[in-house]
Amino acid sequence: MVTDNAANYTAAGRLLHERYDNIYWSPCAAHSLNLLLKDISSMPHMDYLVSRAFQVTIFVYNHITLLSWLRKRSGWMEIVHPSMTRFATSFITLKSIYDHKPDLQASVISKHYTNHKISRTSKGKSFSSTILDNKFWDDCLIAIKVAAPIIRLLRIVDFDEKPWGMFMKACLEQRWLLKICSITKKKIWYKPYTNLLKLRWDRHLRKNLHTVAYFLNPSFMYDSGRVEKMEIMQSMYDLFEKKSICKNGEVAMSEIKLFQERHGSFGRDIAIKLLNTMHPDEWWRLFGHSAPNLQKVAIRLLSQTSSSSKCVRNWSVFEIHTKKRNRLEHQRLNDLVFVTYNLRLKN
Repeated sequence: MVTDNAANYTAAGRLLHERYDNIYWSPCAAHSLNLLLKDISSMPHMDYLVSRAFQVTIFVYNHITLLSWLRKRSGWMEIVHPSMTRFATSFITLKSIYDHKPDLQASVISKHYTNHKISRTSKGKSFSSTILDNKFWDDCLIAIKVAAPIIRLLRIVDFDEKPWGMFMKACLEQRWLLKICSITKKKIWYKPYTNLLKLRWDRHLRKNLHTVAYFLNPSFMYDSGRVEKMEIMQSMYDLFEKKSICKNGEVAMSEIKLFQERHGSFGRDIAIKLLNTMHPDEWWRLFGHSAPNLQKVAIRLLSQTSSSSKCVRNWSVFEIHTKKRNRLEHQRLNDLVFVTYNLRLKN
């Protein structure tokens, strides 16, 4: 069972598991990632950076003279790109503004802009100051590098056909990328963000079910031996002791060696070639016959959805009583009423 991380759902999931031990609750990955983006965007310096970026966007789109000049630039694309969530939109806007850095800087030093009256207004001066501020661009770059892996993950879990096993693979890859950023660049820049990531990871995504799904993912098992850490093995022991997960836990544990050492069907050439390209649950269906008890557990865990976002529907009381109408037709009706009313006033 997958729901968002609200306290009432968490409590309901716990109570259900206590009563029916075969039902397990897991937090929605999309909601967890949204909360992580919210945490990052709530940091004072990040909130200030995003507000400056939105001021740039608002200024550009509120002044048609400047916007028309920018649209004539070669390769120009619109700055505003709505996303799946408000927090993701903030960081995508930062990325878009950063990509337009040459065009925006060229605009504020052009005669077209400096000779226009908007450049002498308080908002125009603030716009020019922001665009020519190197610190603003440096801060944008750091925010983009931090948010990019998280947004990529958010897109993965928001896609209908990505099961749990694929999510865990992508999640750990992106976590590893953030760790690399914190080591290879100035650590003081990235430390606050990696701390937030660790906090959300430990609170929501570090559960026995997730850990065992990671262990049973063949692309991790045969990668570099990372799956044999004591913490991971402890999760295996805890989960396989529960009859609700595996009725023959002792036999399944003994079959792990076959999986680890590529014996039987696990060692076939085609199985090795497909372990990085095939969904983990499908891989187990095809090549897990040498360990039938472990195969059942692997398929059950790796085929689970990682997100409940596709099940969410924003209900409207108005929609219960009326069917949706074409918005353009409604706007056209308003325009006709407006024109007719003004013509009558004129006559």
